[in-house]
Amino acid sequence: MELDLSPKLAKKVYGGEGGSYYAWCPNELPMLREGNIGGAKLALEKNGLAMPRYSDSAKVAYVLQGSGVVGIVLPEKEEKVLAIKKGDAIALPFGVVTWWYNKQDTELVILFLGDTKTAHKAGSFTDFFLTGSNGIFTGFSTEFVSRAWDLEESVVKTLVGQQSGKGIVKLDAGFQMPGPKAEHRKGMALNCEEAPLDVDIKNGGKVVVLNTNNLPLVGEVGLGADLVRLNGSAMCSPGFSCDSALQVTYIVRGSGRAQVVGVDGKRVLETTVKAGNLFIVPRFFVVSKIADPDGLEWFSIITTPNPIFTHLAGRTSVWKALSPQVLQASFKVGPEVEQKFSSKRKAEEIFFPPPN
Repeated sequence: MELDLSPKLAKKVYGGEGGSYYAWCPNELPMLREGNIGGAKLALEKNGLAMPRYSDSAKVAYVLQGSGVVGIVLPEKEEKVLAIKKGDAIALPFGVVTWWYNKQDTELVILFLGDTKTAHKAGSFTDFFLTGSNGIFTGFSTEFVSRAWDLEESVVKTLVGQQSGKGIVKLDAGFQMPGPKAEHRKGMALNCEEAPLDVDIKNGGKVVVLNTNNLPLVGEVGLGADLVRLNGSAMCSPGFSCDSALQVTYIVRGSGRAQVVGVDGKRVLETTVKAGNLFIVPRFFVVSKIADPDGLEWFSIITTPNPIFTHLAGRTSVWKALSPQVLQASFKVGPEVEQKFSSKRKAEEIFFPPPN
């Protein structure tokens, strides 16, 4: 039975007055389970707090909309409080405790993509909450908690039982959360919309690659990532990851067409992708996209911190490295046709502007 590669939207898992949490389900997107990948989104309303939690998976977080604050506690280290805004990518290694807060009128929306090989369920994140109605300490007896915290049982009952919220709560307007520190961002977050471009092709597109050079923590997460902006009607060269990495793509903005080709030259996916879609390209399969006139923007994680890609069209394509005789024999064409083929796309790299 062939895997369904068609893009899917996330579905609401829980939420309330302060915001909602959404996730992609492995039953609907089988490549999540197959590739041991998880995907989720957190949307916080004004004064919404996503209470402290840790996860069974390492992740990369990407701020899709709004601005806010995140608290990150690395194992055996102090709490780091970061200001975050649209375009920020944050590496979240395995075992960190995080909380997220939005004090602005605009909804704060954060995408989470990560590796679920350590997770309880392949293709799904499981969060463990420190507080709230489903917090870890609601499961322990009062005796155990009072001994652990060295508190009277009456105080423990108040601490553990007072917060009736689950996962996300809305704080009073006047409540003061800790303020962010500029120095805490160093090495923890990178704004992909402001970072130096790795690729910039006129009328074609732009790429910022997230790797161990510009965000060292991705090495601990074990994932690389990139933000790609494809101009209106431009094309992204057919390509594949040549180091067996999976490519997990979330469409941030716009729409376009995508084709994926797999084993035996068989096209396994031809679809329209639009904002909110998540889709996954299997190892070594070749993918290409053409943007609609309004352009196409996507954020991808790749299941290795420093991915290597091979492109099959453009100046850096593998075709350009092959000798003319090999091309003529392989295509079963004469020198004239081979020369016509080899003379094209000598300047463009990865992205191809729309035809005149």
